Formats: sequence, structure tokens, C-alpha cells
Amino acid sequence: MSARRALDALLGGLVDYAGLFPPAAVPMPDAVSAYARYVVGPECTKLGRFIVPVARLAELVAAVDTLPPEWAPGSNAPWRLSVLASAQDSGALQAFDPGHGGRLVIDTVEAKAESVGEIEALGAALGRRYVVYTEISPRVDPVSLVAAIRAQGFRAKVRTGGVVMDAFPSAAQVLRFLVACADARVPFKATAGLHHPLRGEYALTYAVDSARGTMFGFLNLFLTGVLLHSGAPRAELIALLEERDPRTISADDASIRWRSLAATTAQIASARASFVGSFGSCSFEEPLGELSTLTLA
Repeated sequence: MSARRALDALLGGLVDYAGLFPPAAVPMPDAVSAYARYVVGPECTKLGRFIVPVARLAELVAAVDTLPPEWAPGSNAPWRLSVLASAQDSGALQAFDPGHGGRLVIDTVEAKAESVGEIEALGAALGRRYVVYTEISPRVDPVSLVAAIRAQGFRAKVRTGGVVMDAFPSAAQVLRFLVACADARVPFKATAGLHHPLRGEYALTYAVDSARGTMFGFLNLFLTGVLLHSGAPRAELIALLEERDPRTISADDASIRWRSLAATTAQIASARASFVGSFGSCSFEEPLGELSTLTLA
């Protein structure tokens, strides 16, 4: 795939590496070694944060300590961590930050909440020290929860899949979440079930006998977010979330187009800066490798 400025604007820092989590669930030393390679690899501009549960921070430090000097973080820039935590973990988060020699920095926290009260408790515990993504269920009306997220200065997170089909929301539910975030001017990120660029039928895990199901495409999701941010007609965007035909999407230096809708490179950059975040994936190579095989006119 040739370089295209519009596509580069969409993909920059888009993939947070979640190799510790299913379906990959690789051991910590392997995940750390993989991330170290990605940081200096040819696709490094597309790499986001290393995602780790708060309970495994000490294990992460120990694995980083075993890296060869040329792979170790801190020589050029620290590794940015996104830590899965709760309101009860604020002490552990703050205790971690000092004393790591500029190698590892927690700049993002991801936490779940099911009510306005739980979001307020997160605000009281975490304050404005970190970028906080609050995961809410797309299966409930998100308006009041997104409003509470905005009131705390947080961002929203949506789970778009899992290792069983029951974990996948509908396209209408995902669009409802995106619209609520856009209306409240709350940035979002996504996680789970986004290993492929386009919507389609895929294996749900890496097991040879894995069940298959309909999964969202990360290109569908984030182009929908960009077009929503740019003022595209909302009624048309559910069809983009469900689009399976790569021939309907094209990209060049000036824009990315889907059917009759387009977002300029400047609009993409603006959306990425203020609305469209990243997605967590247990594989960094799979989504980008598959994207490279698509012919985007």
C-alpha cells in the first residue's frame, strides 16, 4: 500500500497494544519484547500505548528490566502506559509514577463504570492527573453517562466485541454511542473485536476450531467517527459501520472517501486530535497487515 497522507492521519498512534489480553493473552515477557520491536519498527507511527492491568505493573517493570539496552525504553522517549484500574487503585497508580527513570509513564487510565455515581467516584479518586477513558456499555442509552464523563473531564470507551458473539453490540448501538460522544464533545476509544479493517465474518479466537462471527472493522469504526465529527449525515453512517466492500473506500493525500462521503486530511487530523482516539488490540501486526493487503482506490 502506497503512502497516503489522509490514511496516515487516520492511522497515527491508532493501535494500543493489548497483547496481554485475550484472545492472544501472551506472557508478559513476550508482550514486552513485541512492543519493544514495534516501537522501533516500520509501523511505529501507528503504535499507541502499552495496555496493562494495574495488578501487573510490577511484572511489567521486571520484564522491561530484562530487555537488551537497544530495546529498553527511555533512551529516546518513555513508553506510554494505559493502565486498567478502578477508583480503588488510585494509590497504586500514584505510587508507580515516580522512580522509573523516565522509562515508563502512566498517562492514561481505563476504568469501567455502570452509573453516574461510579463515574463521579472515579473523578474523586483520579482527578485530572491522567487521561481517563471510562468504559460504558453500548447496550444502554449512553446520554446521561456520557454527560457525566464530560463533567469529570474524562473520555469514553466502548467495547465492540470479544471472544464470544454475545460480546458484540449491534451497529445501531455503536452508532448511538458515537453520536452521544459527538453531541457531548467527549473523545472516545474502542476495544475488542477490531482486528480487521472491514466488517465481516471472522474467527473469534486464534484456536483452530474457533467459532466465527460478524465483527466490526476498525476502518469502518474510525472513519465513521471522523465523518461524524466532520458533520456528515448521521442517518448514512450506520451503513458505513456495516460496510464490507473495500471498493467503496478510497484514500489519497487529500482525503478518504466512502461512497458519496469524504473527509479531508485536515478534517481527519482535527477529528483525531479532539474526538477519535485509539483502539486496543491484542495484535499490532494483524490489523495493519490485513489493511496493507486491501486495495483502496
